Amino acid sequence: MKNTCFPLLILVFFLACQSPKEESPTQVETEDRTYDFQWETLSTPTQSSLRGLSAVSEEVVWVSGSVATLMRTNDGGQSWQTFPFDVPDSLQFRDVEAFGEDTAYVLSAGLPGLIFKTNDGGESWTRQYENNRPGIFLDGMAFWNAQQGVVMGDPLDESFVILCTENGGQDWERIPADNLPDPADGEAGFAASGTNIVVQGEAFACFASGGKRARVFRLTDRGQSWSAHEVPIKQGASSQGIFSLAFADTLRGVAVGGDFLAPDDTSRIAAYTTDGGLSWQPAEQMPGGYRSGVAYFSGDKLFIATGTNGTDYSTDFGITWLPLDTIGYHSIQPVPSQSVAWLSGDEGKVAKLRW
Repeated sequence: MKNTCFPLLILVFFLACQSPKEESPTQVETEDRTYDFQWETLSTPTQSSLRGLSAVSEEVVWVSGSVATLMRTNDGGQSWQTFPFDVPDSLQFRDVEAFGEDTAYVLSAGLPGLIFKTNDGGESWTRQYENNRPGIFLDGMAFWNAQQGVVMGDPLDESFVILCTENGGQDWERIPADNLPDPADGEAGFAASGTNIVVQGEAFACFASGGKRARVFRLTDRGQSWSAHEVPIKQGASSQGIFSLAFADTLRGVAVGGDFLAPDDTSRIAAYTTDGGLSWQPAEQMPGGYRSGVAYFSGDKLFIATGTNGTDYSTDFGITWLPLDTIGYHSIQPVPSQSVAWLSGDEGKVAKLRW
């Protein structure tokens, strides 16, 4: 692989122009407990569409998006650092995966397909992967740990592009087509939130598709042999399918999506699995419309899904979804071991949700 090291980059430090906005809390009572959901809207120094999101803690969060935008906060969103890249502004940084303040990967979705990495908090970046083939489109990435990860991309040469690394991205190797089920005509992925591919444990992973078919592809041996499984989510058109996955463990998970051109349509937009993605059932009560991001909060046994017309939650592992808010976002990520979520959306929108 060709590695191109960037010179030391000047970090531009922006203070938010206004104080964070506290929204009115929403109280939800279940049989087991009461949730007091509290929203905090944060100011950022960008108007970019923000789809990549990686929450290291309540204080440290990395966010990426359109116009080659990449930012980080170390103080819970009170201020932001932006990272300039020597790339065209047309690039879409659709996913970012971070391991603390210093180590992060960022992925460019379209042509060229790019993966960058920093080990020094963004002062310098290594171009770890570059693909200039017409048709290349990387949708998302996920990591079992800082060294071992997987990237999913749309079909190229009649096979999904699945890249794996075992050495922190020094080498990204494409999984052979023989190890993957063939894509259907018009089947591809969605780079809506960087969460159409997820990992669990030491070797389990799933990625999702949409378009003509909506399927989940799973493996249990870290990147080698994948199998495909049908999911009862809206499909058939290029705007329809599965946009995001989240798992509570290697058995229980949810898939959300729908039709981004019909965001208020609530039919067949969520499904759940209890056998690790081998089989899927439609949710008995659907979220309130198209959903592009979903996350699981282990300490609360809670799933939260978000999309352009609102946010919903489930306390029964995706069987039933209830409305939480009507503000639109693209992405949601959990803060590890805390009852806190980070969300991002259009026009530089970032928010924190606590309960």
